Amino acid sequence: MSLLVVGLSHRSAPVSVLERAALSTDAQVKLLQDTLAAEPATEAAVLGTCNRIELYADVDKFHAGVAELSTLLAQHSGVGLEELTPYLYVHYEDRAVHHLFSVACGLDSMVVGEGQILGQIKDGLATAQDLHTAGRLLNDLFQQSLRVGKRAHSETGIDRAGQSLVTFGLEQLSAGTPVDTWIKGKRALVIGAGSMSSLAAATLARAGVAEVVIANRTLERAERLAQILTDGDDTDVLARAVPMDSLQVELTRADIAVSCTGATGLVLTAESVAAAVEGRTGTPVAVREDIPTGPSGSLAPTSLGTEDGCPLDLSAVQGATGFSVMGEAAVAGMDAATLEQHAAWVDKGTGTVERRDNRRTPDVEAEAELITALAAAVATVGRVPERRKPEPVVEAPRPAPVLALLDLAMPRDIDAAVHRLLGVRLVDIESLAEASADAPMAADVDQVRRIVSDEVAAFSAAQRAAHITPTVVALRTMAADLVASEIARLDGRLPDLDDKQRGEITQTVRRVVDKLLHAPTVRVKQLAAEPGGAGYADALRTLFDLDPETVASVSRAENNTENAKNRGRA
Repeated sequence: MSLLVVGLSHRSAPVSVLERAALSTDAQVKLLQDTLAAEPATEAAVLGTCNRIELYADVDKFHAGVAELSTLLAQHSGVGLEELTPYLYVHYEDRAVHHLFSVACGLDSMVVGEGQILGQIKDGLATAQDLHTAGRLLNDLFQQSLRVGKRAHSETGIDRAGQSLVTFGLEQLSAGTPVDTWIKGKRALVIGAGSMSSLAAATLARAGVAEVVIANRTLERAERLAQILTDGDDTDVLARAVPMDSLQVELTRADIAVSCTGATGLVLTAESVAAAVEGRTGTPVAVREDIPTGPSGSLAPTSLGTEDGCPLDLSAVQGATGFSVMGEAAVAGMDAATLEQHAAWVDKGTGTVERRDNRRTPDVEAEAELITALAAAVATVGRVPERRKPEPVVEAPRPAPVLALLDLAMPRDIDAAVHRLLGVRLVDIESLAEASADAPMAADVDQVRRIVSDEVAAFSAAQRAAHITPTVVALRTMAADLVASEIARLDGRLPDLDDKQRGEITQTVRRVVDKLLHAPTVRVKQLAAEPGGAGYADALRTLFDLDPETVASVSRAENNTENAKNRGRA
């Protein structure tokens, strides 16, 4: 059997896909059960976080395993397989081990070095153990990943390189002002009472907010979290719990709101946020209708619709050509003849057209496609003879935020349309991903990578050595059976032997057998631990004509014992 992981994360998929592929706790349970029922898998575990969903399995066939696990992920996420497949990654054997260890150390996190992932790995293991879907391999793998993650945090300064998503999100909300200065004395609302919400509440309290209000569907959990904050020695924050039906009232009072629930629908709509701001300021909230919300919910600055007298439907042209509004503004309103002149101007290297990915390119063929499309559009709507070069588009000034929102849920808790509301600042998973894309890596990251490499080698060697153990046990069992058989035969031929004589003979034969087997079994374990050593188990079975079913029964017995220990440990 072999370790296989199939998954998607913020590194492989856009947040819009991750959001749709997110699995609830019940969906993860069903995914594990269906994975174990599938033919290629004998063990399974799910690692689900706000920015990743990964399915680990012990499979007997690589290609069949990839196909089955991919199909199961698609079925349970509700995202079609054809749509999901381009965003999936696959790791196998040592690469799968390396991947999980890197994840555990925070190297694969959105914010490098964050330690929350260790709790999420522990939760994934506990779920698999409760459902009996984790056998010896996945129990060993996940438990070792927890040890590796703790080692990385204790032996290196990786904590200096990273921070929690909560802290990083608050930094984005404070917009350059030190978080402790920006947040001091503010009223905070935390929606949810799970692990991420608990971290948010604790972070806000330590940062210096005057009050933390926890709203949760189960009021008892919110009250328990509020009590923990109140009893804490490191803060003097006022903390209280409220039911979810008080959410709108508390949102009106709050300066900051952090939401991270497991809800499948929106917790805060744009209308409820606007009503909260209006209730606080007494003034209706202005909405930027001229700025379309992008696929991610963020607003892209644009001059679309602000061109006085422009006869073109630029939005239609934008969709047809795939070019940004800034690039189209350079030639908006020209007739075909003037556009041809513009083409010559571009061809001479005087101008460029900006694509949506904000990279300027002098690609004449691409420019020609744009010009052709625009020429067709203006053929029937007239012309504006003035020719303009591209001008930088400046976003209209926005008032200082009255309400700051941090959405750490996947799928999102807060309506993306909130980005349109003036006086409100929203930071969500997608904007955090964009902000962290260019974050500098600490020097300690290299040290953590070395730890991961060493731990992967040690884990793989241990697994290879463990793979041959059932064969060695079966060999020694066969030898013991042979000794017992020969001693019984000796009793029949020499019935006059007394107990002392029989005991001496039995002990002598056993010592001879043990000495003969000692060197080869010790050596074969050493060789099996080395890369490419998996074949030694097959060699032993062939040389000593061991019954495969005997070896398999030893493996099953060891796995059952190990699983019982692991369930007790969890």
